[in-house]
Amino acid sequence: MANTQGPQGNYDPAGSTQMFRAFVDEEPQGRQRQAAASSGPRVGVIVGVIVALVVVAGVAWLALK
Repeated sequence: MANTQGPQGNYDPAGSTQMFRAFVDEEPQGRQRQAAASSGPRVGVIVGVIVALVVVAGVAWLALK
């Protein structure tokens, strides 16, 4: 394996490669908030499905009565 930071001219004096890797490895705060907020719509869908089932059951009960 070659030494990429030797005196051959491959050294990155600005450190932009290292900064880029650190940037890519970080998880932005927005994703963490988004993951926490995504549970809200999921709960709404579950409640909506339960309400729809209750309405369908009520209509079926009235139709068969």
